[in-house]
Amino acid sequence: MNDNNFKVGITKTFPCSYLPKEEERLLIAVDERLQNKQSYSSLMAEGFRRSGEQSYRPYCPNCSACHSIRILTFAFTPSKSQKRSLKRNANFIVKYSDQIEDNYYPLYENYINTFHQDGSMYPANVQQFESFLSSKLTTQLFIETWEVVEGVEQLICVAVTDVLTNGLSAVYTFYHPDFRNHGLGRFSILTQIDLCRKMKLPYLYLGYQIDACQKMNYKNSYYPHERFINLEWQLIERKPLKG
Repeated sequence: MNDNNFKVGITKTFPCSYLPKEEERLLIAVDERLQNKQSYSSLMAEGFRRSGEQSYRPYCPNCSACHSIRILTFAFTPSKSQKRSLKRNANFIVKYSDQIEDNYYPLYENYINTFHQDGSMYPANVQQFESFLSSKLTTQLFIETWEVVEGVEQLICVAVTDVLTNGLSAVYTFYHPDFRNHGLGRFSILTQIDLCRKMKLPYLYLGYQIDACQKMNYKNSYYPHERFINLEWQLIERKPLKG
């Protein structure tokens, strides 16, 4: 993808959504030749991410805190807390769909309107849901988590997942507010790692990690992983010791 003939765009500088004292700017892949699965996978391997149909990478003037992060799925070993998550949620059923189902939006709407009333996606609406989560750039999988009580199934979580040539990309996860204590976001990452292994894909991309942003710090607890720093992937094999 290191081809200077591809067209890219640079956004104006605007306040950072994650670090209040910083300013944000994005590099956008605008070239039509980049709008396909092969190119999108290559962009992901160079630290990009997508929102809807738009692939982007941070290009901030005075900050380099955002690091694309990906789990090495074949080498991954669950921690004690991750093993507890698998055990706690073992009674749930995991299913897969290759398209957005009708019962996704009510779950998404409930999730956004309950947990993200201070965010840009509030209040939820159908158009925003479809433009944000669906994509023609690549094949998508929707990993569903279901609770079964006395033979009655209830959809409680959906993990939106892109299929790349060398891995999966965790796009967004939403779940029923009543199941908040089950840690379904983290559980969904574990199910995505498992799916990567079944599909013989070496990486699960988690988007951007910012150490100074507390709500992002669930991403850096899966080892080993790699971070895209200074335009190259750097291996992080274990959690740093405190002190």
